[in-house]
Amino acid sequence: MKEAFIQKQIVVFTCLALLSCAQRQSPAPVDSVYKGKSIHDFQPGSLKQTQYQVRRGDTLYSIAFRAGKDFRQLAELNNISEPYSIYPGQLIKLNSSGKSNTSIQRQKRNKKNTTVVKKKLDKKNRQEYVVEQGKQNVTNNKLTEKQFASFNLSNWQWPANGRIIARFSYKELGNKGLDITGKKGEPIYAANSGKVVYAGNALRGYGNLIIIKHSDDYLSAYAHNKLIRVKEKDWIKVGQHIADMGDTDTDRVKLRFEIRYKGNTVNPEKFLPKR
Repeated sequence: MKEAFIQKQIVVFTCLALLSCAQRQSPAPVDSVYKGKSIHDFQPGSLKQTQYQVRRGDTLYSIAFRAGKDFRQLAELNNISEPYSIYPGQLIKLNSSGKSNTSIQRQKRNKKNTTVVKKKLDKKNRQEYVVEQGKQNVTNNKLTEKQFASFNLSNWQWPANGRIIARFSYKELGNKGLDITGKKGEPIYAANSGKVVYAGNALRGYGNLIIIKHSDDYLSAYAHNKLIRVKEKDWIKVGQHIADMGDTDTDRVKLRFEIRYKGNTVNPEKFLPKR
């Protein structure tokens, strides 16, 4: 008898609870479904911390790209020499209060040693020096200068033929490149000659991304591609078909094009020929 009474009470309380929910005039409070970051967290300079742990797919160039810094600065800060190899789990320092005397002395010593080796090789066999440097993928050597056009600001060309839908902004959270629309699969061209230093999709917010190094000071970036047609360490000529336009990691088909000078974003239209 007592058990029947308890069961009856449970049914009554359940009905009252359901009735209360049905009569609610406003939706029940819930936590925000999206707990990620805004698009500005994936813009240049998004890495604000003092150090970064390398993830699979990262390169020193891609980390410097996100941090808005010169890759040479990070290489020196972390004692990383060419070809700037890094590995998952490695801690990369992003900021420093200044250079120590030891670092300055080491830099001078390395520069001096490099000069001595170069002179010895040149005197012994100039051709040997050129070929050996080429094997090590060292930039700005004699071999690559013969094969590829030297970097020149007048060599820039448009990376796509579509309409500009977002221009460069000097505001802190403004657009730091050019957004060019088009049809999915349309060709993306190299805006200048150089070397591919990144080709992948590890940088959130950029989709399938290509970064080309044109000189020690200049990089260009091509984001949201449907298909990447080049690979890292490829030498690229101005106007070469490097990718197909797409909508990876964005809400519409477009190319996101950026130019970096010593790690800082600059207005691409200052370099590209007028249309």
